[in-house]
Amino acid sequence: NEHEFTIIDVLELDDNKYAILIPVDEESDEAIVLKITEDENGDEVLVEIESDEEWDSVSKAWEQLLDDEE
Repeated sequence: NEHEFTIIDVLELDDNKYAILIPVDEESDEAIVLKITEDENGDEVLVEIESDEEWDSVSKAWEQLLDDEE
């Protein structure tokens, strides 16, 4: 299944980049966070965050960023 997303922000944390995405077609305000990495050709690709520890760090950084914007 293919889904279209809009990148609403890119978060940099611990030398990694994370894309904050929202679905284009859905009426949802829930964001999806994917890690930006490079494939074997050097192209940027989005991958799921597999580590709970990494997810917690990114989630806290995103929440802090949102709090700072308010």
